[in-house]
Amino acid sequence: MEPKVNPYFTQPDIVVLENLVQDFKDDFRGTPGDKRSPEIMEMYSDNEPGDHDYDKQTIAQLKAYNDPNSAEFAPTVFTTWDDKDIPDFLNTYVVKPYARIAMRIVRHPTDIVFLTHIIQYLTLNLGSAVWLYYRFSYIHGIAHTAYTAWCIGSFTLMMHNHIHNHGVLAKNWAWLDLSFPYILEPLMGHTWDSYYYHHVKHHHVESNGPGDLSSTIRYQRDDVFHFLQYYGRFLFFVWAELPHYFIKRGKYDLAVRTLVCEVGSYVFMYYMTRLNPRASTFVFLLPFAILRFALMVGNWGQHALVDEVDPNSDFRTSITMIDIMSNRVCFNDGYHTAHHLNPLRHWREQPLHFVQSKEAYRTGRALVFHNIDWFMMTVKLLQKDYMYLADCLVPIGDQIGMSKTELADMLRSKTRRFTEEDIRMKFKRPASLSRPAIL
Repeated sequence: MEPKVNPYFTQPDIVVLENLVQDFKDDFRGTPGDKRSPEIMEMYSDNEPGDHDYDKQTIAQLKAYNDPNSAEFAPTVFTTWDDKDIPDFLNTYVVKPYARIAMRIVRHPTDIVFLTHIIQYLTLNLGSAVWLYYRFSYIHGIAHTAYTAWCIGSFTLMMHNHIHNHGVLAKNWAWLDLSFPYILEPLMGHTWDSYYYHHVKHHHVESNGPGDLSSTIRYQRDDVFHFLQYYGRFLFFVWAELPHYFIKRGKYDLAVRTLVCEVGSYVFMYYMTRLNPRASTFVFLLPFAILRFALMVGNWGQHALVDEVDPNSDFRTSITMIDIMSNRVCFNDGYHTAHHLNPLRHWREQPLHFVQSKEAYRTGRALVFHNIDWFMMTVKLLQKDYMYLADCLVPIGDQIGMSKTELADMLRSKTRRFTEEDIRMKFKRPASLSRPAIL
């Protein structure tokens, strides 16, 4: 079935999906004869011109979106609206003057949206939290938590860029770049610096392998009971397991920092709750629970479909999502395979790089989806609704020509739990002492 393009999503996503639709229409399954591994092909793909004229056209268009010297360049100022959606009067007299100032504050001229969000969180979210402690009401508390839940995704992925690139603002704004996370993280459900230690120093090192504390491989990934075990383990034990992981690897400084940050955050929430239990419930405790659940739902969706033959490959242990809301509000979070291949690649470069490295994705038998976000990916997996997931798959390479039932059966095969024998045989990196007990 030919994928349908959603006109609301980002222009780069639309361009990428239209490019893949053209491959589908032409029944183009790749260029035979290249003997390189998909990882090597991807590594050297940034200068690939493309196989067809429409590839060259797509690549040129995506480059123009990110080139400040191009007439088609447009910085990202908001997540909800693009430049074309803003009334001319507001654009001319409010947005563009703000953008000119903001470009001198952010690190990359495309990234005005990060400053927009920092201002939003330091005014609306922080102001609302302070007022709840001053004059609490349940209506305000519920509204505050609901608004925070809406902001959590964008904030977390802004911090995702922050922790991978050591900041998002220009050097002369380092004071704000270094300080705002410590003010905002507790308000958004985060414990201080734990995201950095878990995600950068742990998850990207282990890459969903046997030693990854958030690995999905030992779970049956379409089983609700297994997901609840997965979530419960992270919620209740990560504060101890992550320091233990670093100790086992001789990284004692990281172990101490992780434990101090995690326990220090709990102590802070405890004393704030003692100060005002009702306000703290809505300002700190509920966002904490919401975020931890969202992180595990997201990671489950990102790493549930693991290849049963070669689970070591980043192409086969993570997936890509295009033309989805997450790419609009969470800074191209859907390009998850590309992120694992190169965690330092700028978020606006992900669509361009994907098109340039299509042959690597085909050869690597990667999975590309559209019109389904991480949350619904997890929901549909737990419902075992593989026919729905097959509808959302964008066939590439050998997947083109497969029937819907064949695609569904292929996806089902990639959720099977790995036994310890499977892990010893199929994973290059040895299993660590982080192995959970699955009931």
